[in-house]
This record gives sequence, structure tokens and C-alpha cells, in this order.
Amino acid sequence: MFHSKITGLGFYVPDNVVTNEDLSQLMDTNDEWIQERTGIQERRHVIRGEDTTTTMGVKAAKIAIERANIDKDEIDFIIFATLSPDYYFPGPGVLVQRDLGLKTVGALDIRNQCSGFVYALSIADQYIKTGMYKNILIIGSELHSHGLDMTTRGRGVSVIFGDGAGAAIISRETDLSKGILSTHLHSEGQHAEELALIAPGMGKRWVTDIIHENDPNDESYFPYMNGQFVFKNAVVRFTEVINEGLQANQLEVADINMLIPHQANLRIAQFIQQKFRLTDDQVYNNIMKYGNTTAASIPIALTEAWEQGKIKEGDLVVLAAFGSGFTWGSAIIRW
Repeated sequence: MFHSKITGLGFYVPDNVVTNEDLSQLMDTNDEWIQERTGIQERRHVIRGEDTTTTMGVKAAKIAIERANIDKDEIDFIIFATLSPDYYFPGPGVLVQRDLGLKTVGALDIRNQCSGFVYALSIADQYIKTGMYKNILIIGSELHSHGLDMTTRGRGVSVIFGDGAGAAIISRETDLSKGILSTHLHSEGQHAEELALIAPGMGKRWVTDIIHENDPNDESYFPYMNGQFVFKNAVVRFTEVINEGLQANQLEVADINMLIPHQANLRIAQFIQQKFRLTDDQVYNNIMKYGNTTAASIPIALTEAWEQGKIKEGDLVVLAAFGSGFTWGSAIIRW
């Protein structure tokens, strides 16, 4: 039996910074309104033609591979988490395999939105633990900006999201006291439509229907979020799944050295911090400068925290996410 360990981390965000003031030129909003509701000051948006979900993921992956001190040919498997793939199909996993020039390793794409990286980590952990693979590349990457309603009508959602990618190499660890101790995954589909993008979809309305109808008032191809309902559920599920992970490993809140929550909303993260009575040094947030990058948010934040020396060997690191689906999860890691 093996443990899995994060051996390399990397992230990439576009150079193009979009401030709250920039958004106020496109819609009826302002810096105070956005910061009060989300804590976000700025985010990154891809300039059309310069990057895609896959290319951002590849850039993050190259950094993670170098930091893991492995050759790319040592990668046995790819897991790519995103809600914004380059193509409807195939998924970006195979595009990463092609663009990195990897051997014909398997590539798995998962659609778990804000919980995507935690789900990917859990899958990689199981593959490593069973001995099936030795080094797995996982990527969370999102290109939201091209699909947002950048008008006053869509401001409740559009001011929140940014573009970016994070990546990690998950490798075999023989020291069972280190690495990923456990992961915990959940879903509650009865609330699926409370945070969703309904069209295009094979079940109801496909691209051809949207084109045929050509309805300028059709909002089905823009994301929808019942913000207050999502917030109320998020704070409950975050608390539950963090406690679940601690209890599974006979740990206490006091044992946490670093909590990295999905960067959905600074108010959610602050609520969780207060509930667990954690200090500012025990929680890492960067939504202020990147916005919500969905599947990319945890690996971006994890990488930054590690780069800044906020995570050290032996630390207990807790990752937690909640989002569309609803899906949520946590990972307990001994660094």
C-alpha cells in the first residue's frame, strides 16, 4: 500500500488584468458594490486568440513537472478538471497529452466545476494507492471570460469569475505518515439548477436551436446562480466536509496549519475561518486578485501559498471546495 504525495505545483494566469473599475465601464456596477459582495478587486481575462483552457493548463503543467523533478515521460496518467473545455468533445486531457508530447498515457476529463480539483486529487490518490500509477498530472483550468454576460443583466455572476490554471504532480510516497491522508466527496443533485449553465445541452436545447431561434433575450447559454442559496449551502457543506476529514484522521481543528478553500467568495472563506476560529496565517485566500477560477482556484492558491513559504514540510494542509452540482469535497494532506 502506498500513499500519494504532491511533488510539484504550478499555475498560470493571463497577463490581462481586469479591475472592478474596468467592469464599471461595461455594466452598472462599481468597485464598492463588487468588493462588498465578493471581496474581489480584480481578475484575469484571456485576450481572444492568446490562450485557451488547454494552453493555460499546459503552461501550469510544465512548471509543476519541472518542480517535481521528473521527466515528462514519467507521467503515467492525466486528469483534467474544467467546466470550460476548448471543445465540446474531445476533452482537454488528450490535448494536454498531445501538446506536452507525452507517451500514449490515459487522459481523464472530469466536470465537477468548483470541486473539480479536489475530485481530481481524490481520483489520482486512489490510482496511486493501488499501485496502478506512479506519477499523475492533474490540472484545473478555466476560461470563463468568453462565456459571461458582460452587461448589467449578468453582473451578479460576471463580476465574480476569472481565467487561469493550476497543476500538480501526484506521485507515489512510501512514507505512510506523509502525503494525502484522505479525501471526502459528496453531491446533492436536487439543487443542480441553482448554479448552472443550462444550454447548450443535448436534453433540452442544443446549439442549433439557439442559432435557429436567434433570441437576443435568451439567457440559457449564460451561467445562472442563486447567490444567497448557494452561500447558505456552501457554509454548511464546507464545515461538514472539513470536520469529516479531520475526524477520519483523528485530528483536531487546532492541528490545521493551512486551510485552502475554493475561492468562490471571500465572504464564504471568512465565515468558515471565523467558524473554525482560524487565524489569518492558517487560511490562504487570493480571490481578491484572481476572482473565482472554479476548478483552477485551489491549485492556484495552493501553489501561491507554497511559493510564499506558508506551507512547510510536516504541515497539515486542508483543501475544501463547494460548487455547482451541488458537489463538495475535502482533502487532508500531511505535507
